[in-house]
Amino acid sequence: MAHTIRDKKKLLNRVRRIRGQLDALAKALEEERDCSGILQLIAASRGAMNGLMAEVLEGHVRMHVLDPDRNPTSNQAKAAQDLLDVVRTYLK
Repeated sequence: MAHTIRDKKKLLNRVRRIRGQLDALAKALEEERDCSGILQLIAASRGAMNGLMAEVLEGHVRMHVLDPDRNPTSNQAKAAQDLLDVVRTYLK
């Protein structure tokens, strides 16, 4: 089973929260609110999207790149974890 199917409810909840953040951003723009508040909303939305990207990417690497059915070696698992750590740092 694909990780996105297994984690469907959790991922959809994250998307709904992101949608709420984007709705708040649109409302702030429509109401011509202060630019510093708008910038904070943009940053929060970007952070939420990056978090979602990191989560889906991690599942992809663990399920499709490493292929748990083939019993990845400890070196492969460590390399995958190192890659995921770098990606998470980049996405912050």
